[in-house]
Amino acid sequence: MSETTNAPAPTSRTKLADISSRSWEHPADRAALRSLTAIPGFPEVVRKIVGMFGERGLRLFFQANAVRVTPRQYGWVHDLHLRVLDTLDLGWEPELYISQTPFVNAGALGVEKPFVLINSASLDILDAAELETVLAHEAGHIASDHVLYRTVFTLLLLLAQRQLPIAGIAIQAVVLAMAEWNRKSELSSDRAALLGTQNPEAVMSALMKLAGGSHQHGASLDLGEFLQQSDEYAEDESLGDAVFKVMNLLGSTHPFHVLRVAEVRRWIREGHYDRILRGEYYRRSEEPRAYREDAREAASYYGATVKRAIRKLSQALDEAIQGGPVEL
Repeated sequence: MSETTNAPAPTSRTKLADISSRSWEHPADRAALRSLTAIPGFPEVVRKIVGMFGERGLRLFFQANAVRVTPRQYGWVHDLHLRVLDTLDLGWEPELYISQTPFVNAGALGVEKPFVLINSASLDILDAAELETVLAHEAGHIASDHVLYRTVFTLLLLLAQRQLPIAGIAIQAVVLAMAEWNRKSELSSDRAALLGTQNPEAVMSALMKLAGGSHQHGASLDLGEFLQQSDEYAEDESLGDAVFKVMNLLGSTHPFHVLRVAEVRRWIREGHYDRILRGEYYRRSEEPRAYREDAREAASYYGATVKRAIRKLSQALDEAIQGGPVEL
């Protein structure tokens, strides 16, 4: 697959009818999520966190300061949104909102009816093709059923930042465990961005701008240079650098963008992208068996410490619920 930096956006694309999210999910994502949900008490913590706010409360909290995208409001963004949903054959249209927020980011949130929230800075930094990759990325999160756990993770971060009574050692351990899975889920959705737009250059360019884009100096960015930087980082496997890479990730909710680009390029080079475009992918109508080996590989990551933290957090949530509604 070519990686030229000046290729035009594709004028037509292959609709991936009935595609299952298994087709693009990163093995580490599947393993981490399966191990996380298998921790005793974790499903109960999720239920309690959501119960503290409720579906309506969650939607109001995240949408209160945002503009809903419709055919008459940000119509060009709405068109991009519909196009990636059709390509990935999601089957329904999640609501899309744009929030007045000064840093580039986006998210898919909600419980029963997920929605997509795009920070307004994204429209300033990214061009239309790059923004479309972000929309496809978020559609990937929804298709992979990441949204419930990403919403809970977001709420836990907010609670921890505000140092509310339930935020302590217990919540920190759970946040670290969820952050590990959340980083892996980004790798899966980067592949969904690639499939939803079928524009590798735009996917990698968007990741470059997420790493260090500027509205004023965007023209001075060079994707070729960023790809070289990604190669240098990925190829340096000395012990010291490996340790620092792990340490740097401990406080991050997302993998480093240079590594995300390297993962996208590796997936293309290994032929997975082209095979899916040829129609060689899992269908939702014929879901594969569970990946038991993935669960075994990741099980050691979540040990007794996290299990104890889950129990403590569950008790703290009970006390918080009895004390009245949580205000963020």
